[in-house]
Amino acid sequence: MKNNKSIISATAISIHGDDIDTDRILPARFVKTLVFDKLGQYIFADERIQKQQQFQIHPLDNPVYADAQLMFVNKNFGCGSSREHAPQGIKRWGKGIKAIIGESFAEIFFGNCNAIGLLCLTASTDILTQLINLNKCDPQMKFHLDIQSLTIACENNKFPVWMPEGLRQNFLSGHQDSLLELLSVRQEIINTAERVPYFQYLEA
Repeated sequence: MKNNKSIISATAISIHGDDIDTDRILPARFVKTLVFDKLGQYIFADERIQKQQQFQIHPLDNPVYADAQLMFVNKNFGCGSSREHAPQGIKRWGKGIKAIIGESFAEIFFGNCNAIGLLCLTASTDILTQLINLNKCDPQMKFHLDIQSLTIACENNKFPVWMPEGLRQNFLSGHQDSLLELLSVRQEIINTAERVPYFQYLEA
């Protein structure tokens, strides 16, 4: 029997283009904040402004995608600087993006996403093209991302996706967010720190 927690059922939003770097995802002027809570509203800020000036609408500003919790992207998404603000912003956009499916990801961006529980999965160019087209044709179409079977389905379509087995197991066991893992054993960490001499020296 499938674990319902292994399935993410949601509408999607597509961000077109290869080699989209972290400065495009979250412009540098927004990374000065000490907290991540409001970063979601600033992702792709410059491109959204540019679209408005051209009397066009960016997908992130299109109300038909407002409830999306899956994101489809192309090749080498998240390249550029190693700033963690980009995945933090994506995770906090709208209702909260839970997973990104792309052709490929920049290595550091991929690690930063998975460290905060934002899943990154890959699929072939052909499959991403089909997913993006389906999403564009019907923005309200729900996709069902199954982490156990590593598939994404919608209506009569089912496509294979991929993620590293270790990360897949961490998600299925509920251990994908390393910060939450630390907080869950907070008292044990405090107890251990109290027994370590150099921590006591620092407090003195």
